[in-house]
Amino acid sequence: MTTDTATATEQVQLTNGLSCNVPADSPLARLLRTQRTWEGPDAKARLGILRRAKSIAIVGASPNPARSSYFVGTYMQQSSDYRVYFVNPRADTILGQKAYPDLASLPEVPDIVDVFRKASDIPQVIDDAIAMGAPTVWVQLGIWNQEAAEYGESKGLTIVMDRCIKIEHARFHGGLHLLGFDTGQITARKTIR
Repeated sequence: MTTDTATATEQVQLTNGLSCNVPADSPLARLLRTQRTWEGPDAKARLGILRRAKSIAIVGASPNPARSSYFVGTYMQQSSDYRVYFVNPRADTILGQKAYPDLASLPEVPDIVDVFRKASDIPQVIDDAIAMGAPTVWVQLGIWNQEAAEYGESKGLTIVMDRCIKIEHARFHGGLHLLGFDTGQITARKTIR
């Protein structure tokens, strides 16, 4: 996106390859600035990530059963063979396991860092993952930070964003009915092996 200050218009590159000029302060310009252009791994690549992984660290895990991170942690503990680590500096234990204050405190480098933090916290989590050598950062459903995704990829990380690891794992392994999410909107009839 380029701005022409003399006429206060912006040239916007659209995802379809076309470009247009719009008034810089218009609602359309603000909307176009928020359009998502980054794409993460496709379904086959996400399946590969989940199959190769042996351990997952859940950053932002909560001991509160009403929180989605608790629900996902429960599923990952009970419905997968992953070694699951919980990261929360304000908790001693979560789901009967020790909670760690940060990624650097974990007993091993996790294959996946699953993130339940606000979008503005994602760059720091990516830096922490890079520092410890974790290969994948998986940012949960509803959380989007395109700049952080692009930054993480530029540093060699695999980034999955705005996807629930529980839903993806269950979808690929035929377990959407386990612990909820049996809405009928996503089918789990055929298991990928």
